Amino acid sequence: MFLRGVEYFKNYLALDEMQEGLVKIRLIKWSDRSEHEIDFGEPAYYAGVGYNPEYNSDVVRYTYTSMTTPASTFDYNMETHEKQLMKEEVVLGDFDKSNYKTERVMVTARDGKQVPLSIVYRKDKFKKDGSMPGWIYSYGSYGSSSYAYFSSNRLSLLDRGFVYAIAHIRGGQEMGGDWYEDGKMMNKKNTFTDFIDCSKWLIDNKYVANDKLFASGGSAGGLLMGAIVNMAPELYKGVIANVPFVDVITTMMDESIPLTTFEWLEWGNPNIQEQYEYMLSYSPYDNVEAKEYPNMMVTTGLHDSQVQYWEPAKWVALLRATKTDDNQLFLFTNMDAGHGGASGRFRRLEQLAMEYAFVFDLLGINE
Repeated sequence: MFLRGVEYFKNYLALDEMQEGLVKIRLIKWSDRSEHEIDFGEPAYYAGVGYNPEYNSDVVRYTYTSMTTPASTFDYNMETHEKQLMKEEVVLGDFDKSNYKTERVMVTARDGKQVPLSIVYRKDKFKKDGSMPGWIYSYGSYGSSSYAYFSSNRLSLLDRGFVYAIAHIRGGQEMGGDWYEDGKMMNKKNTFTDFIDCSKWLIDNKYVANDKLFASGGSAGGLLMGAIVNMAPELYKGVIANVPFVDVITTMMDESIPLTTFEWLEWGNPNIQEQYEYMLSYSPYDNVEAKEYPNMMVTTGLHDSQVQYWEPAKWVALLRATKTDDNQLFLFTNMDAGHGGASGRFRRLEQLAMEYAFVFDLLGINE
């Protein structure tokens, strides 16, 4: 159990907790110490206790979202257990959340750990027969968790029959502090194998076709993409690596970069032989081989101060010179952007549309 926050009321104590990768809002009555949890009604979601300035109240306000439910604000009566929707993000078009279904499963990783996997699809499009296109995403570093949130942009995939999954792999903090510690420094490879094992689960359990699975991640999640294409390229039809941190050794050895020595706490200190050799064993750039790689789109920004543009550029150049296949390998450099990618509402959508076009073209989807 991971305690995230506490809210005090005259008659109740509200605890915001994380258990097995899911938020629990537990309410304890002062008078008799009885307790209960808010029932969110879905297997995969993200929630949190909201702003509650009124002490003398039996109503707690909380925020909620899921892979089928837009960002929402609820008032929950702790005495009657009734909840009232106060606000929900507007989704343009004919969106009806009842058309979509979310699932949450625990995938057994190769070392026996149970890794949460959140899944969403459109019910009238989905067939559990191993024929569906799929997209799997994660981050898995710095203790930053990948939550099961709503995205209106994702509807373009779901409405075309995609199964979309978020893997809550080690390196994040969905399962508590130990989950983060088990995916950093000398345990970093757990991040990559967790993601690969979740990908295999989707294929083996016929959620996704074995030749239609795509993967994406950015920054340290781009490192994840670089690692999986070296370790298990056969699993993926295509991979999108955004501003990927792929030249681990060179960057970690350059102490002139302001954040480098602090980053040793995440990746390791290359001045220590054992840590240097471990990083070298997974660094995407240093493990490119003469073999077949999936179709790939790599993006970077000319003004990126966190992952300088030359990292993905030299990685792509080495892949082009080394790989043995004829699959697509694109490098897109945004000449105006930094680490966060294109700024502005419409420019961000234009870049996302480019990524979707890359995927749809590979699948022959033209509408």
